[in-house]
Amino acid sequence: MPNPTIASRLRRRFILMSRDTRLEGDLRAALPEKWEMNAVTELDAVGGFEEILQHRFMLLDLQETEAFDPLEVLQALRVDLMLNLPVFCFGGAPDLRNAARLARADRFFERDEIVTRMPGFCEQYGWGAG
Repeated sequence: MPNPTIASRLRRRFILMSRDTRLEGDLRAALPEKWEMNAVTELDAVGGFEEILQHRFMLLDLQETEAFDPLEVLQALRVDLMLNLPVFCFGGAPDLRNAARLARADRFFERDEIVTRMPGFCEQYGWGAG
C-alpha cells in the first residue's frame, strides 16, 4: 500500500466490528456530518497497519461469537499491530468485559446506549479537517 496521504489522514472515520445490521443502520442514521463508518467483521477487511491507524476509534461488539472473537481482535490491535486505537466495547457479559479490560479495551457500554454515545466519540476525536 502506498503511504497515506494528508487527505486520507484527515478523513473522519471509525471502525464498527459487529454483524448486527440493525445496529449498523441505527449508527449510520446517527452518524455526524463528514464522518464515515467502516463496518466490518474481519480486521483484515479494514486493511493493514497504515489503514487501521487512520481510523479515529473502534466500536467493538462483545456479544459477537460467530463472525469474530472480540478478544482476538483486541489481541491483534494491541499486541500484533501494537496500535493504541481507542476501542469502545458494547454488550457482553461481565466476565467477557473483564477479559476485554485485561486485553486493554478502553471503555465499556451497554448495547442499547452505544448509538447515543457514538456522536460524542466523534466530537471527541473530530480533530482535523474532513
